Amino acid sequence: MSERSFKAEPFYPRMVEIRRALHRHPELAFEEEHTAGVIIEELDRLGIPYSYSGKGSAVIGRLRERHEVTVALRAEMDALPGAENTDLPFASSIEGKMHACGHDAHMAMVLGAAAVLAQSPPEGNVLFVFQPAEERGGGARVVLKSGELEGVAAIFGGHVTHHYRVGEIMVAEGVITAQSDRFTIRVQGRGGHGARPHEATDAVVIAGMLITAIQTLVSREINPIYPSVVTIGRVEAGSAPNVIAETALLQGSIRTTLTEVRAHLHAGLERMAKALGELHNARISVDIEPGYPPVVNSRREAEICYRAAREVVGGEGLMKMDHPSMGSEDFSYYLDEIPGCYVRFGARRLEHEYIPLHSPEFDIDEAVLNVGASYFDAVARSALAEYRESPP
Repeated sequence: MSERSFKAEPFYPRMVEIRRALHRHPELAFEEEHTAGVIIEELDRLGIPYSYSGKGSAVIGRLRERHEVTVALRAEMDALPGAENTDLPFASSIEGKMHACGHDAHMAMVLGAAAVLAQSPPEGNVLFVFQPAEERGGGARVVLKSGELEGVAAIFGGHVTHHYRVGEIMVAEGVITAQSDRFTIRVQGRGGHGARPHEATDAVVIAGMLITAIQTLVSREINPIYPSVVTIGRVEAGSAPNVIAETALLQGSIRTTLTEVRAHLHAGLERMAKALGELHNARISVDIEPGYPPVVNSRREAEICYRAAREVVGGEGLMKMDHPSMGSEDFSYYLDEIPGCYVRFGARRLEHEYIPLHSPEFDIDEAVLNVGASYFDAVARSALAEYRESPP
C-alpha cells in the first residue's frame, strides 16, 4: 500500500481495539448479544443514538442532522462455526466459533466511519446498520421487516478479501455475487444382504449415479460463458459393510447469476432424479431451498462508490471486477428494495499468501480498517451531496 493519509487515521487505534475485542468473542447468527453490547458501548461513547430490540435484532445508530436525505452504512455482526487456527494473541476464546469472514473488521470500519462523521457531520442523515445473521438466516430481512430503513435513499456495504492487497478497493456495477440455493435429495431403495443384491435396490449405487449425472448439468447443459456451480457437499448412506443401503441422502448447493440458468438447473435436478428413480425402481425426492438472491449494484450508486474509492485510495487503488463472485451475500435483500452498492476491500499484505474467507487461518492486515472507515465516510458524504442536488 502506497503511503497515503486516511481521514480515519486518528481513530485507527480504537478501531484495532474494537476489532480485536470482537474477534476474541465471536457469536453465531442470531446470538450476537455480546457483540451488540460492544457496538452499543462505542455508539454511546461517540454520542450517537441507536435502537436495539435485543438478541437477534440489529443495532442501528442514527446520525441525524434534520435533513430529508438519509443513507445507510451496513456491517454484519455474526461469526462462523469452526476452530480458529491463527495463533493470534486475540484469537477466539469461544470454542468452535471464529470470525473467519472478516465481519469483526467490517464492524470496526463502520464504527470508525461513525466517529469521523460524528466529529464533522455531513448535511444529511446517516444510519449505521449492524445486522445479525448474514452467514445463515438472512438477517438483512430482519432489518428490512423492522421498518428501520424506511425512507433510506441508498445503502452501502463492503467485504474484506485476500483477492486484493491493502489499499485496493474493487467497485463495479451490476451483478457482484451469485444466487445461492441449497438442495436435498433423498433416495429410497430397498435394503438387503450384501451377498444377495438381486433382492435389493441399492440406494448407494443410485446415489453415485446421481452424483456423476448432476455434474453434467453445468458441464454439458449450461453455456460456459454463464457462471454456474453445482456442488454435492454431503453424502450419507449405509449402516454396515455387508448391508445394502435402503436410503441415501445427498445435500448440495447451486450457484448461478442468471434467472434462466437457475431455472434450468432446478429443472435438471428434478429431471435426473425422476429418470434414475424410474430406471432403478426407487423413489427419489428433491427439495430445493432458495438462498440469497444475487447482489446487483445499481448504476448511480456504483458511480458514487467509484468516486469515493478514488478519493480514498487513488486511481492506482481502484480495482475492476473480472467476473462476479460465486459466493452469496444477504446484502442482496437490501438491494432488492433500496438502491446501493457493495464493494471489496483488499486485506492482504503484498508478501502474505492468499488465504480464503471461511478458512480457520483467515486473518486480515489491520491497515484495511483505515481504508474501509475512510471509504465509508467518503461514500456517505458523496451520496448525500449528490442526492441534495439531484434527489433519488
